[in-house]
Amino acid sequence: MKAKILLIIGAIAALILLSSVTYIKVKRYYINKEATQTYKEGLKPVENKDNPFRPGAALVFYDSLERISPPDTRHAMVIQFFKAMTLMKLGQEKKVIDILSVLVERMKNNPRDRMYIEARKQLALAYLRLGERSNCISNHTSRSCIFPIAGSGVYTDPTASTSGIAIYQDILQQDSSDLESRWLLNVAYMTIGGYPGKVPAAWLIPGLDKEDSAYSIKAFTDMAGSLQLANDRSQAGGSIVDDFNNDGYLDIVTSSWDLEESMHYFRNNADGTFTDVSKESGLAGIKGGLNITQADYNNDGYTDILVLRGAWAGEFGKQPKTLLRNNGDGTFTDVTVESGILSLHPTQTATWADFNNDGWLDLFVGHETVMTQSENPSELYINNQDGTFTNVADVAGCEKIGFMKGVTSGDYNNDGWPDIFISCRDGRKFLLKNKGERSKIPSFEDVTHTAGLDKTATFTFPTWFWDYNNDGWPDIFVCGYDYRKSMAYTAAAEALHRPLPPGTSTVYLYRNNHDGTFTDVSEEVGFNRAVFSMGSNFGDLDNDGWQDMYLGTGNPEFTSLIPNKLFKNIGGQRFADVTTSARVGNLQKGHGVAFADVDNDGDQDIFVRVGGALAGDSYYNSFYVNPGQNNNNWISLQLEGTKSNRSAIGAHILLKFTENGVKREVYTDINCGGSFGGNPLRKEIGIGSSALIDELVIKWPTSGIEQIFKNVQPRQFLKIREGKDKLEKVNLKRLEFKQMNVVDCFPTAAK
Repeated sequence: MKAKILLIIGAIAALILLSSVTYIKVKRYYINKEATQTYKEGLKPVENKDNPFRPGAALVFYDSLERISPPDTRHAMVIQFFKAMTLMKLGQEKKVIDILSVLVERMKNNPRDRMYIEARKQLALAYLRLGERSNCISNHTSRSCIFPIAGSGVYTDPTASTSGIAIYQDILQQDSSDLESRWLLNVAYMTIGGYPGKVPAAWLIPGLDKEDSAYSIKAFTDMAGSLQLANDRSQAGGSIVDDFNNDGYLDIVTSSWDLEESMHYFRNNADGTFTDVSKESGLAGIKGGLNITQADYNNDGYTDILVLRGAWAGEFGKQPKTLLRNNGDGTFTDVTVESGILSLHPTQTATWADFNNDGWLDLFVGHETVMTQSENPSELYINNQDGTFTNVADVAGCEKIGFMKGVTSGDYNNDGWPDIFISCRDGRKFLLKNKGERSKIPSFEDVTHTAGLDKTATFTFPTWFWDYNNDGWPDIFVCGYDYRKSMAYTAAAEALHRPLPPGTSTVYLYRNNHDGTFTDVSEEVGFNRAVFSMGSNFGDLDNDGWQDMYLGTGNPEFTSLIPNKLFKNIGGQRFADVTTSARVGNLQKGHGVAFADVDNDGDQDIFVRVGGALAGDSYYNSFYVNPGQNNNNWISLQLEGTKSNRSAIGAHILLKFTENGVKREVYTDINCGGSFGGNPLRKEIGIGSSALIDELVIKWPTSGIEQIFKNVQPRQFLKIREGKDKLEKVNLKRLEFKQMNVVDCFPTAAK
């Protein structure tokens, strides 16, 4: 009788599951029918004057108004002002200067006129941007726009900066409380080599050329130009550093959110050079994508790419994501439609994990919903193990709605099942606990409140799980993306030790309490300061076994001339700003960030997709090569799943060693790092000055197998297969990157 009852229950459960899957498939068919037709017709930028990121359409609109507006009227002046702002977005600073110079002259007898005040500030800013174009872009060097500006970063043509300085000084004479103008004035003096000595004492912000902490590291060198990784300027986009052709050497792939700009694939030639094989690989035909992420979704041994589109654009952002299958022969195939992941939603964030622990990677995608527009619920695509996926978010309990800017996955409660954390730019955060039910469709529970993660309602952006304090329990990083004053104003206030404006963004670091709850330790670790980030990631730059991080700062506003930031982890206790000594504080907008030992010398370098949201903010990629910080030891591990997913995403690594008589443990999970930029799935792990790894422990996600290797020698590249008790040594050459002169580095810039 008992057996019959169990059989009946099993049959009912199977019927329910089959009905659920059938319902989902039918629903997906009707939803995607229109999307498939749209996708086949190709991506088309929405040319609409109300689309904030298509200023060309707005320019046509203002030109039409200008033709019918009576000349020499207030109405005509307003049109001229907004036309100038649109031209600024397009990078046509000389036209902006021509227009605003006339406007300022006509309004000079009304110094309190709000448009006059703003027109002067925008005129000064246009001169600063013209100076950038004439120097940082047209005469680009590895030090261009690196804050504090010095050496070859100082402008060879100071004309535009000098004009901007004169206007900013006049503005400050009228309003000494204008901290935005004060910051930009100090930066402008830096560009001509006049900081701090030539800055008027009344407006000087002292100490901007000094290290921000008692800690310092050796300076990195930006070698993107020398290695032909930055010949073309680009807008904001994503980046991945990984081995796409399985030769053991790390390649670089980038994207741009401009729907008219192609992806790039830079193949590592294993000889200190790279070749752009975008056309041969098929990636040149793939356009758009503010973010990209990688995984071997079909378990064929080759790393595939997901392209995410539509972020920030609201109703204009209903664009498809693209899944690119790596064919293993140097080419990629667009399998978006046949894989079943096609949908039209604005997004830039997704995470790969095996949520049902069946050995195949699934995909969670976070979408952006602005409350005044249509809803875009998140998606959970379960891998069908045949190259296709099924969206089960509604059944799985993770079909959340919000302005999602970052999603990440990790096993926060160490129960063997990957969970999801969501960062939103609407004041909310979500922690979704995987219930661990052994079913095709996983089930999630919203535990945000019980975990203590809903105490602060702030706008946030990039996020990740990491074990910053090496206690074996994943912590949560999430960075603020909120501001009431401009970035320049906030930077000046902080540098002058004045109160920060209400709503100023900071870093939020939530320490895992080992009981399902988290504690906000942001202030305790030194993050009670203004930090505003978009693209960002983490890694161990000095091989001390503690994870550091690089934050790409800025927003679409052109006043956001603030440096990207590098923070060093001090023993899991606090973080120190080492940006100045490292020479990585680019003033341009930082997006996709990746940490990777690209030259195989044992220390991690940093690749950054640099450039802003608007055409006028296009810039060159940066590739900061690590000079080697010390003699600390390291190990590099490539894991390959057999029962678990081939990429080994979700596998846990533990290194045990003794350093200076103290026993230490370092924990690392296999993933691509942060939510905006992709680290390689090959993991480089520092062990400090220890000469031996006492134990190397791998715990696999699907099988639960725990492999232990004792007395492992450091400074090796090793491959570990699930269930195989032998370490495979991989022989990789150390690469020598050569620095070249500016003409060789940037042939387009020398024109």
